[in-house]
Amino acid sequence: MPQLSKPAFSLAGIQWLFFMVVNTVVVPLSISLAFGLTDAETAGLIRTSFITIGAASLLQSLIGHRYPLLEGHGGIWWGLVLSLCASAPAMGLSYSELGGSLAVGMLLAGVVTIVLGAIGFTELLQKIFNPVVLVIYLFLLSVQLILYFFKGMMGIGEGGAINLPIAFLSVIIVVAVLVMSLIGRGGIANFSILIGMIGGWGAYVLFFGSETMPSAGGTIFKLLPLGEPKLHIGIVVTAFIAGLINMANSLVAISTVESLFNERTTLARYQKSYYVTGAGTIIAGLFGLIPFGPYSSSIGFLQSTRIFQRGPFILGSVLFIVLGLVPALGGFFSTMPATVGDSVLFVAYLQLFSTAIRNVRRLPLDSISMHRLTIPMLVGLSILNVPPATFGAFPIMLQPLVSNGLLVGVLLSVMMEFMSRNKVKELTH
Repeated sequence: MPQLSKPAFSLAGIQWLFFMVVNTVVVPLSISLAFGLTDAETAGLIRTSFITIGAASLLQSLIGHRYPLLEGHGGIWWGLVLSLCASAPAMGLSYSELGGSLAVGMLLAGVVTIVLGAIGFTELLQKIFNPVVLVIYLFLLSVQLILYFFKGMMGIGEGGAINLPIAFLSVIIVVAVLVMSLIGRGGIANFSILIGMIGGWGAYVLFFGSETMPSAGGTIFKLLPLGEPKLHIGIVVTAFIAGLINMANSLVAISTVESLFNERTTLARYQKSYYVTGAGTIIAGLFGLIPFGPYSSSIGFLQSTRIFQRGPFILGSVLFIVLGLVPALGGFFSTMPATVGDSVLFVAYLQLFSTAIRNVRRLPLDSISMHRLTIPMLVGLSILNVPPATFGAFPIMLQPLVSNGLLVGVLLSVMMEFMSRNKVKELTH
């Protein structure tokens, strides 16, 4: 890989910083809203997220899997926590009881992640997540998040109507970033994400005004801000299962990024990666955060910018820690309009979707293989396109699982692959 000049190296690090901010800031904001935290508590939670995600990403790139992959708030965990918040009143739980039980579940999941990583659980996961399951996961993950980002970039509110002026600006940002990343040359292509974010932010402020800066300050690393430890068995078990699924997410992200670097990740590097992720999950439980995992969107980011060196990523991680330590800086970057971030992330996940399609082309596409692909995909897509309330007839503790199209599609694919392998064994004996 060609070496970057010092100015290009610095710009690439700043580009990673912006990408980290866009992917991170919405998560603690949504959790704070769900649990009814004060402005000061919200500011502290955002700063804690910046510091811990920067540190976790730095550790992964140096001693973990050693790829430039953002170690951020896990989407599976995020969806689970928000689903449980929505169903807490029906379960007769206060939010402090829910938060305390989730903390216990996260602590348990973090410890188990470290232990399973140490005893070689990676090898079993690699057998479970074969190329077919990997394609299902990448496909449904891309669709799930692209739908979320599409709603954000179109300015679709609770009423369901598109905000045309914001949608028009978002489309311009998407087209500009795509053109720069696909047909741009040199620095234009390498920094298409950064140009799109800064240009889009400036255009948004020019036409729609700036966002209100949240109150500065806030206590960082406040212990158990969501509630004192509680032992609600159903929630603890659900959180524990989410931790196991998050291990699979780590495997998929690392396995997918290997193709960009033309190398195979050793089991030792997988183990170290799980140590970092497990420690991050424990920290998340203690300080009210969503647990961490490698972000698959980083793969789309790398494909768009074509900058694969670890150096700029390390610089971006360090700058992200600084943002969390300096209240004014963290507050300023958290005012980036969500619609601008959603537009740029839409492009990143288009690249991830392309990866899923390329992986499909490598599979044997006979009639049986097609059904192994299409059934989990269509079931997952069907669930993604109906509201969670549709599954209200299910037991409360099952609702977060059965209403998640990504999880159901992947689990269905794993079961079909297991039955297919057993069928082959029967026919060969």
